Amino acid sequence: MINVPEMFGELVFNDKVMKERLTPEVYKSLHRTIGRGKPLDLNVANSVANAMKEWAIEKGATHFTHWFQPMTGITAEKHDSFISPTGDDGVIMEFSGKELIKGESDASSFPSGGLRATFEARGYTAWDPTSYAFIKDNSLCIPTVFCSWGGEALDMKTPLLRSIEAVNRHAKRVLKALGNEDIKRVISTVGPEQEYFLIDKEIFSQRKDLIYCGRTLFGAQPPKGQEVEHHYYGAIKPRIGAFMKDLDIELWKLGILAKTEHNEAAPAQHELAPIYTTLNTAADHNQITMETMRRVAEKHNLVCLLHEKPFAGVNGSGKHINWSLSTNKGQNLFEPGKSPKENAQFLLFLSAVIRAVDEYQDILRASVATAGNDHRLGASEAPPAIISMFLGDELTDILNAMESGEEYTENEKTEMEIGVDVLPHFPKDTTDRNRTSPFAFTGNKFEFRMPGSALSVAGPSTVINTIVADVLSDFADKLEASEDITRTLNKLIRRTIREHKRIIFNGDGYSDEWKEEAARRGLSNLPKTVDALPAQVADKAVELYARHAIFTKKELESRYEIQLESYCSTLEIEAATMLDLAKKDIIPAVNRYVTELSESLVIQKKAGARVCIATVTEQDQLSLLFDELYKSTIKLEEAVSCIPNYKNDIEAKARYLCDTVLVRMAILRDTCDKIEESTPADMWPMPDYGVLMFDI
Repeated sequence: MINVPEMFGELVFNDKVMKERLTPEVYKSLHRTIGRGKPLDLNVANSVANAMKEWAIEKGATHFTHWFQPMTGITAEKHDSFISPTGDDGVIMEFSGKELIKGESDASSFPSGGLRATFEARGYTAWDPTSYAFIKDNSLCIPTVFCSWGGEALDMKTPLLRSIEAVNRHAKRVLKALGNEDIKRVISTVGPEQEYFLIDKEIFSQRKDLIYCGRTLFGAQPPKGQEVEHHYYGAIKPRIGAFMKDLDIELWKLGILAKTEHNEAAPAQHELAPIYTTLNTAADHNQITMETMRRVAEKHNLVCLLHEKPFAGVNGSGKHINWSLSTNKGQNLFEPGKSPKENAQFLLFLSAVIRAVDEYQDILRASVATAGNDHRLGASEAPPAIISMFLGDELTDILNAMESGEEYTENEKTEMEIGVDVLPHFPKDTTDRNRTSPFAFTGNKFEFRMPGSALSVAGPSTVINTIVADVLSDFADKLEASEDITRTLNKLIRRTIREHKRIIFNGDGYSDEWKEEAARRGLSNLPKTVDALPAQVADKAVELYARHAIFTKKELESRYEIQLESYCSTLEIEAATMLDLAKKDIIPAVNRYVTELSESLVIQKKAGARVCIATVTEQDQLSLLFDELYKSTIKLEEAVSCIPNYKNDIEAKARYLCDTVLVRMAILRDTCDKIEESTPADMWPMPDYGVLMFDI
């Protein structure tokens, strides 16, 4: 029998363990550092390090590592053992405060976007005491930030922590202006829903495209996909259930609040959702979750695919970020209240998000722009690339009434003046869910549905925090200067609704009518990564991030370059893999089949047998497709040969890959998929979609 409460967090150096193993003085000092950002005394650090080491050794750890999140999108770690020589050919196990607080890594070997030259190798990791250390594979993992010798952020966590502090600072100012003097902290919370695919490891190993690219570059549609919707929330197959059980256990040991798991819409697709927690912890936990998924899948002879679109024609995988703000007293700032004061506060914070999403829609879109996500956004299972907000009809009606100053009628008339009655009875689940909305209000939080499944939570969350902090800063300025808070509140909310209501859309985001309507509203539509990324380094973005000390201009430009390089590398690898498959596997296989058909017809004619018209027709059609296949391969090869011409201009290279290489890849795929439909399964050189998605 599994004792979950006893097991939960057993591999985490959490608050409970700290209380048990640290002296009261050291524990209090550490919490001052965590809660108030106070410097950590070296003697205290030594005490914490020794307690960590002793605890970790008892759990079987032999090494420690500074665990950080560079701009690769995954985590990194360098392991050092606890051993130290004693001088008598023996060793002791040591771990100092200096080793806990600071480490060094080769900064030039990680993506830096020009911040570090090859010869400028120094980079530093620094302990993030707000995130608990944990044990993984017999190593004590210490969550850290990663920066260059010059102090520039080289990771995902540093700007995230800066944004958490920015939204805390300005939200507290607003709350204080509204009379909430006792609020000490406003906490960003997130619950990331993680979608993924599981396929058989042996079948996976027969697909070069999955091995090299994480997605299939070829594949005709099987007779059955997700049309009958049997898989969604369906009974979980025993092999998948065993994986999910083991995954839960591993995550619970690491203190991760794995809660909900089910089959998703596409065959072989599944979802895991945790209980939401503080943003910094959630970002760390999601990285650990993705890594653990892959590791546990291996034990079950499965492969976990986290690509945004592994299979064409069925749903891709997203990572829905459920974001909210709460106070240190446990009050959710997006929870409608029972008193006029609480409702006024709710409406003000809701208005702040509406304005933030509208003013910075292009920056928000850029935060989820990747080569993989381009295949998913707007593909009938994910939101479109047009940013909009879903609030539900009732809340939208209330806001419209607020804007006009009219009464909102529910069961009885309600005077729409803050300070009297602001909202009628408004239960948390009064709004339906809108799967086509990129940014939906779901009762007491916002669900950002655009991020792809492999994306770090940190990037989009940093943007959300920053843009909301920016609006709250402006609100706070006006409230702090006001002599009539109620009047100023009304003006702020009404003006915000009037100027930014264009972003609110409760309808079908997939419809062509919405695209036309969004254009009339002046909303941006940036369907491709190369269209979206420039917003990150536009003057508006530079000024925004500088105001709140999230990124310097240099740091922003470096990230822009890194993302362009990642986009280019992804497409170059995919194009090269496609050519490799076409030339070495598909063309030879199709050639054998065409030859076999031709020889069969010759034999029939020599024998004087009746020649089947269908066979002749099939041969003719296949021969024509084979010619197209060869020509399409040559065309793609020519396009790829021109890529080096753009080596000194990363923006032009990305555009060329998007507009030329990707287009020719699509043509080659279309031809191959048509040929696959006419080729016997035993002659096709790789497992087909039916086997990949249904053979578990």
